[in-house]
Amino acid sequence: MSAQGQGDPGEDLTSRAESETSCNDMKRAAAKKLIECYFYQLTDGCGNRDCGNQYCASSGKLTNLTADEAAAQAISLFSKDARLCDGVHPTKVARTTMEPGPASLAKSLPNKNVNPTCSVEGKSVPYLTETKLLDIISKCKSEGSYCLLIRTLGEVFSSAQALSQSFLKSEKDDSPLTVLLDRAPASLLCPSGDLSKEAVRSLQGEDKEEDSSDPTPTVPQIDDTNVDLPAVRRTFAALWSLPGEAFESALVHALVTLADNIELNLRVFSGNSEDSTDSLLNVFLIVFEIPVLGSSEYLEMALHMLCKAASCLPISDQAKLACIWARHCKTRLPSLLQSLQQLITVKVIGGTFTRDYCVQDTDTITATTKVMKIVYFASILAGELDSPELALDEDNESNNTEKSNQRASTIAQDPLAVELAISSVDARKPLIPFIDFYNEPLSDIVEMDKDFAYYKSEQPKKFSFMNYAFILTPATKTLGLYYDNRIRMYSERRVSFLQAVVGQPTTPYLRLKVRRDHLIEDALIELEVVAMENPYDLKKQLVVEFQGEQGVDEGGVSKEFFQLVVQEIFNPDFAMFTTQEDTQTTWFNPTSFESDAQFTLIGVVLGLAIYNNVILDVRFPMVVYRKLLGRKGSFPDLEDWSPTLYRTLLEMLEYTGDDMQDMFMQTFRVGYKDVFGSYLFHELKENGDEIYVTQENKKEFVDLYADFLLNKSVERQFKAFRRGFQMVTDESPLALLFRPEEIEQLVCGSKIFDFAELEASTEYEGGYTSESDTVRNFWQVAHSLTPEYQRRLLQFTTGSDRVPVGGLSRLKMVIARHGPDSDRLPIAHTCFNVLLLPDYSTIDKLQDRLLKAINYSKGFGIL
Repeated sequence: MSAQGQGDPGEDLTSRAESETSCNDMKRAAAKKLIECYFYQLTDGCGNRDCGNQYCASSGKLTNLTADEAAAQAISLFSKDARLCDGVHPTKVARTTMEPGPASLAKSLPNKNVNPTCSVEGKSVPYLTETKLLDIISKCKSEGSYCLLIRTLGEVFSSAQALSQSFLKSEKDDSPLTVLLDRAPASLLCPSGDLSKEAVRSLQGEDKEEDSSDPTPTVPQIDDTNVDLPAVRRTFAALWSLPGEAFESALVHALVTLADNIELNLRVFSGNSEDSTDSLLNVFLIVFEIPVLGSSEYLEMALHMLCKAASCLPISDQAKLACIWARHCKTRLPSLLQSLQQLITVKVIGGTFTRDYCVQDTDTITATTKVMKIVYFASILAGELDSPELALDEDNESNNTEKSNQRASTIAQDPLAVELAISSVDARKPLIPFIDFYNEPLSDIVEMDKDFAYYKSEQPKKFSFMNYAFILTPATKTLGLYYDNRIRMYSERRVSFLQAVVGQPTTPYLRLKVRRDHLIEDALIELEVVAMENPYDLKKQLVVEFQGEQGVDEGGVSKEFFQLVVQEIFNPDFAMFTTQEDTQTTWFNPTSFESDAQFTLIGVVLGLAIYNNVILDVRFPMVVYRKLLGRKGSFPDLEDWSPTLYRTLLEMLEYTGDDMQDMFMQTFRVGYKDVFGSYLFHELKENGDEIYVTQENKKEFVDLYADFLLNKSVERQFKAFRRGFQMVTDESPLALLFRPEEIEQLVCGSKIFDFAELEASTEYEGGYTSESDTVRNFWQVAHSLTPEYQRRLLQFTTGSDRVPVGGLSRLKMVIARHGPDSDRLPIAHTCFNVLLLPDYSTIDKLQDRLLKAINYSKGFGIL
């Protein structure tokens, strides 16, 4: 029996629910089987010429019935519990075994041998169907021996050929009877196992309503499956209602053999045979439906072997598998993901990794990650997807486009995403939340410097988690971006050195010399010159100098520079941006008088902040980050952009009354205010002021209104802003690693402000320890401060009041002893997050000196 948690009432309830589900599924299968018996009795008869049953074709009392009439009458006979002749067989074999033409019923019946077989290329191959396995289970129960079940599972589940021929949809799947039977939901079964009256009416076609909310139409129709997945699930539910020791050991060993053979076949033959890989899809669809893959025995022996085999599938087949999972396995995907996460976590925690043998070299972990990618894209496909029409048009300027395309080609694209023609930014709401794909133990152990080297390597191609970024936490991915940025900076520095050697000296840094009282003017002028003369200089390390101040920029001066720039340039009084009233977020001013160059330079500033690992106090709505990654804003983005407007438009969409025109009095003409408060109007379509919003055109109005607010009204400003942002980040793996919400964290930092994390990660030097009286007094004062003063303390010590991605534990602050008790104020080296703290004699004196240092800490002097 698989190892299961004990003593957990939640697990008991889950087990009870699964048992009830299994029981209902078995009852439904039995009911369908009985109805099929009536159907074949009506159409083919029992074979007895002297039959006296008026509902049997052999009696001669029935006129010729059409298939539809026979199906309806079979349901009616079942509900009446009418007489059923002996010798009527309810099921036919799979479509692959049917003979063409009007085959006789005798030929279509399953073989009664222990292990029925089908003929494939002249050889006898064992296969299974739901009915056959249920019959075997029933026989084993009656005999009190499970040898037959063990032998059958071993034969079928150890052979890819046998398993690929199992649980196929039968030929009658498209018949009127099957269509009627499949229409009845399992919830309509009576406790007795009979169909309720509601179920009968449903089967007879009175309840034909389908779920129109199902988002599956968005799934690309790459391929479908001929595996009867509901039958597979019912069969497994019946199988696991038995004692585990009766068959599980044999099944595990069969799966190991199966996976080993598949992996060998795929590696040797490289999936050259289309037929073979298509049949393997059937195999993987079946085995990944096993409900206990996450339990100990399967986890240790079978699951990692299955993942290694599945990871060898060609990209086209992985795409097919993702589409089938998205279309038919929505309820199964979360538990499958949980099993994969569990396997990776177990291997990470139990593994011994060194610089020579790192986590990227472990086949079990890398193969499972590859399978998780298939689940990841299946989750995206099964969720809510944006329309392809929302892709932003690229710049029409030929030079910029050519350079952009040339640089973009250096960034590797995910082959599975290319095959499916989607990306994570297309996902409006995935089936499984993105954060469920993070694996924190793995993220903590991955050495990103080595992973980045693997990412950049060409031959031989090494496995890199940067190509599977969905599994890494944002904090770990930030390290990957950091290494990319630093290497690019060092590369520019090396080029400058070589140019100096040949007599063409250039500065190895991007130097900005600015005056505090003319900060924006000086910064934008210098950046404009750089952007025009040599945009590649933007990729050099930024060094800022405040005129008249003697601070040396090792990172701290740059942090203050960015903060001051953001405070001024995003101030509504500057008129380039506005503040949304109900969200206090920053948005582009659609009536701004500033030139495109100004917005381009703002984009450069934002890109430089990311490139130089500086966090900004910027409050953009999420739609800005989606647009930076190449997607237009649409109606769902209004929920974050303006919740009040979103609710109003949603109320309009949900309104069903006939008096819509009188209720809303809205035309296709909308109004907005300019920077001076004047009211301006815009017609969403020609003669919009004469066109009222009605039930027929309300969706068009909402889409056009959202498009105007989020795209067209600020098209000029945002286009320039994005162009500046791409000048700095175009060669960066930013889009490969991060989704829009993660880029927001990268720009603005984490929203979790926890000083306990900072205390736990702080180190001590100069004679201080965590037990020193002054250190204890410092943390007592720090924790007692208001959130506002805590942010000021953070800014005084580190140069920024923002929390880095991953929390304050990522700061690694250092508190060093700065001499004995004195009247001196604490001093901070913001470039290195070092706080020099005298050994104050009392807590009151420490608090007084610390607050003074915080309140008067502006500018840089000689330290």
